[in-house]
Amino acid sequence: MSHLLTTISSVGAAAFFLGCASLPNGAQAVHGFEKQKYLGTWYEIARYDFAFEKDLNNTTAEYTLLANGNIGVTNRGFNYRTNKWEEAKGKARFRGPQDVGELEVSFFGPFYAAYNVIALDKEYRYALVAGSSTAYLWILSRTKGIPPDVRDEYLRIAKSLGYDTEKLIWVEHSE
Repeated sequence: MSHLLTTISSVGAAAFFLGCASLPNGAQAVHGFEKQKYLGTWYEIARYDFAFEKDLNNTTAEYTLLANGNIGVTNRGFNYRTNKWEEAKGKARFRGPQDVGELEVSFFGPFYAAYNVIALDKEYRYALVAGSSTAYLWILSRTKGIPPDVRDEYLRIAKSLGYDTEKLIWVEHSE
């Protein structure tokens, strides 16, 4: 757990200095975004690997509505090297209108990082999420898998924005 908190702190500090109110070049956040429909559990299907998720599988994100209208975030994953579950709690808020999928998330104090929903199916079953640059990318699903046609469409979108999709880590969900 301390490894997760240390690396989240580092990412938070980097996000503070780099700024978080942006999207990768050419990307657009989803318009018509409905916060209530986005709440709940999402399984991480694929991601770019980076420090605070290193060696984790069975990763999920749980989004809940906070009393102030912001979103509570609980990220959880199983570290297969230490054989322990790791969890990080944070909060997310919209950077602008709440019907646009441009949010920022914080796991450490006043430091926020971009969380941009750039593709989302109408039933809120699958999402493609980008950070502020092409260094961060996630494919999420309400289940532990994703249909090939959705996967292929999200990979096409990511490639068109300059992401190297060969670098994606495809997350194992055995629990």
